Amino acid sequence: QVQLVESGGGLVQAGGSLRLSCAASGRTFSSYAMGWFRQAPGKEREFVAAVSKSGSDTYYPDSVKGRFTISRDNAKNRVYLQMNSLKPEDTAVYYCAADGRGGITRAYYSNYGRYDYWGQGTQVTVSS
Repeated sequence: QVQLVESGGGLVQAGGSLRLSCAASGRTFSSYAMGWFRQAPGKEREFVAAVSKSGSDTYYPDSVKGRFTISRDNAKNRVYLQMNSLKPEDTAVYYCAADGRGGITRAYYSNYGRYDYWGQGTQVTVSS
């Protein structure tokens, strides 16, 4: 069992930056690939980023590539999402998620059905 708690959301102006953090419970954090998703009102949950178990491989959709960076610290049981050059369309609730299997393609990680555990989400609002 893994419990995930996100933090770091808030209100920021367009062009600004935020750093989200996700703290994981348990002693097997390094056994999980980790992902970030977001969901805006009235929209489907959208893949934002993923990182492999070791942290050596990362995956992004084109919508955030070059602006967002995912990283993890297995010693601290944490995964981070650095978001730069934020746009109003980035406004959403952001969720972190843990996948006990892991894959090697962006398509694999973009499927939210792959993930076993989810956090409660943190709100990010980008004003224009």
